Amino acid sequence: MNDKIAALLNDQINKEFYSAYLYLDMSNYYDELDLDGYANYYMVQAQEERDHALLFMKYMQSIGLKVTLEAIGKPDKTFTNVLEPLEVAAEHERYVTELINNIYHEAHQDKDYRTLKFLDWFVDEQREEEESADSMVNRYKLFGSDPRGLYLLDQEYAARAYAPPSLTL
Repeated sequence: MNDKIAALLNDQINKEFYSAYLYLDMSNYYDELDLDGYANYYMVQAQEERDHALLFMKYMQSIGLKVTLEAIGKPDKTFTNVLEPLEVAAEHERYVTELINNIYHEAHQDKDYRTLKFLDWFVDEQREEEESADSMVNRYKLFGSDPRGLYLLDQEYAARAYAPPSLTL
């Protein structure tokens, strides 16, 4: 594996841990508003992002690459209404998709088929992540301004349960 791909994979570990921090921050915000369902949704999302970081670590370790953990940046968003975290999450998922696509592109250029196969799962995962994030924004815009609609959305998100990733190395 070339050094550039190894560096991108290692950097992605930090980005995934940052994503977990960002979603924990969103969970805290919704908890302060007593929107327990939204808080639960983003707590589960944080767990998923942490698992993504660990998958990148495990992949690197499995092919004999050194993993270097960096400092995780503090989330820098301030939220003033229920919609803002949803929009930030959708924007963030598009950013993560861009990161994954960049690593994929580099691996393809280098004919690193082992890394491409590993990244295929993340390409599919990011499609799902973007779809879910966009749906939350759209559903809030449709129903969230009505207190009963917000209550029903919150109840729905309270039912989300954590499930470990299906990718095995």
